[in-house]
Amino acid sequence: MPMFRRVPKRGFNNKWSVTVFAVNVSRLNDAFNDGDTVTLQTLADKNLAKGTFDEVKILGDGEISKKLTVQAHRFSKSAEEKITAAGGTIEKIAAKRTPDERVAVLKEANA
Repeated sequence: MPMFRRVPKRGFNNKWSVTVFAVNVSRLNDAFNDGDTVTLQTLADKNLAKGTFDEVKILGDGEISKKLTVQAHRFSKSAEEKITAAGGTIEKIAAKRTPDERVAVLKEANA
């Protein structure tokens, strides 16, 4: 019997799952200056968002005292409150398309 049939197969990899990378507000406060714009590129440049991911979520752990403009896919409620209380603004980036949206686009293209 071949080796690949003898080795047990375990786990499940969902090809539709979304990988979310989380960044805390306190890390933004430490890494950026007052009045800066926080984008996905600047997060990667400052080594706050490492690896491969589909979306970035800003979490409200810690304190923020700087006025920042933060662009991310998702925000926790506490992070939104803390950023706006410090005088900053939030900008939500559009997320990747869902599987249903991809199927709908394919159906429209074929019709």
